[in-house]
Amino acid sequence: MFPNSSNLGRPPFLPKHQQHNNFFSELPLNIPPTLLSHQQIVDARFNFQNAALSRALLSGNLSTIPAVSPQPLTYGNGSSGPTSAAPTLFRGRKRLSEQNVPYDVKRQRFHSPHCESTLVNQTVPSPEERRYSFPGSIPSPLFHAHYIPDLTGCVPPLRDAPFPDPIETTLPVAKDKLSQQVLELFQACQQQTCDLNKKELCRTELQKEIQRIFPQSRLFLVGSSLNGFGTRSSDGDLCLVVKEEPVNQKTEARHILSLVQKLFCTKLSNYIERPQLIRAKVPIVKFRDKVSCVEFDLNVNNVVGIRNTFLLRTYAYIENRVRPLVLVVKKWASFHDINDASRGTLSSYSLVLMVLHYLQTLPEPILPSLQKNYPESFSPTMQLHLVHQAPRTVPPYLSKNGSTLGDLLVGFFKYYATEFDWSHQMISIREARAIPRPDGIEWRNKFICVEEPFDGTNTARAVHEKQKFDIIKDEFLKSWQRLRDKRDLNCILPVRATIQKR
Repeated sequence: MFPNSSNLGRPPFLPKHQQHNNFFSELPLNIPPTLLSHQQIVDARFNFQNAALSRALLSGNLSTIPAVSPQPLTYGNGSSGPTSAAPTLFRGRKRLSEQNVPYDVKRQRFHSPHCESTLVNQTVPSPEERRYSFPGSIPSPLFHAHYIPDLTGCVPPLRDAPFPDPIETTLPVAKDKLSQQVLELFQACQQQTCDLNKKELCRTELQKEIQRIFPQSRLFLVGSSLNGFGTRSSDGDLCLVVKEEPVNQKTEARHILSLVQKLFCTKLSNYIERPQLIRAKVPIVKFRDKVSCVEFDLNVNNVVGIRNTFLLRTYAYIENRVRPLVLVVKKWASFHDINDASRGTLSSYSLVLMVLHYLQTLPEPILPSLQKNYPESFSPTMQLHLVHQAPRTVPPYLSKNGSTLGDLLVGFFKYYATEFDWSHQMISIREARAIPRPDGIEWRNKFICVEEPFDGTNTARAVHEKQKFDIIKDEFLKSWQRLRDKRDLNCILPVRATIQKR
């Protein structure tokens, strides 16, 4: 139930014979230092200082009494105590330093008009389990918050392990100028651990507050924040699972979200701003966390987003050319204003699937179909609390294709500019090929068809105007021609400006 949970049941402090007069020896052992909240550090420091004071008074040596200096509170306002059982991390917050200045952002959404019908036991925690933050400081059934890869597997699990990771630092060799530019952009703009931790802290606090309304609920961080394709400017996607059964998105989900929005507008208004209920096929509440300066989208029971998060995470890490290529394509689409589903263009999710599809369809593929090769690991009926384990079982994919990042980027634009048949074909990473369009209503009168790998819906259904479709095709064609001739990323995307804007 709780993988990597050897610290559960452990006393919070070392045995007396192992203790030292050191502040960090007083910190809880079952929480990795990178995930400690400011309040936990203050509490531990307070305990340590009280212990030192007692020892000094008993010994009569007042010179050993530690100096008590006021600590700046990032989370918390120094009040006499919390008014509820929830920690005071988000009470009376002050704006953080420059590292939290909001970025220009594009959201990766996981819209699905179908409800997930395969949610089974243990998706929603028992009352005993609800005391554990998810996926906070104590390991939990789905995933762990510390973004550090496994030493033995191909795909890094999210777990509290403070050891170095060779996978994170292994990048493809870039000998030509274009490949070097791709790598430079990737290294500068990829999501950092601190970015993920800020989102995770907000998720942890929101879950505690939402559980006051829905005690059996669980809040999941999904999307680009966890799937390996996040950037410094990526927003947060949250999935609120309120029960095991499917939720009617038109009625029940909207009602639940209206209660969440009311909570945000009233009790949580000191750190949640601009909460808006968006009545789409999959309704969401959009809001901004004032402390992290991160924008969030929160849906109810759209659990396909949890499944595809870990499918994409596996694709991201089984081949080291995948993540740099995806990041550059996302930045390119954003720069050319074709990366916004709310404006009738492509979502980030669709763009990721398009890159993966291209890499699967090369004469010598760089990626396989994971759902074909590992059907048990990526089954749409897998119990939700097991989904996070699937990536660990997949070994690296050893492709015979030695193409450089620059060659692959040029080939990506060429494929969609000259080879892919938009009128008759559908992009499918599940099949690892372009397949004929279905005849269902989901696919009629749609200019771009990208199959969602679990529920089979069209992730690019937002592109429903011919004018927008023509703009997208034209950008692919122009970018291919320019990149083919100049082999310089700046001719389609200003590298310096993009890095500065991140």
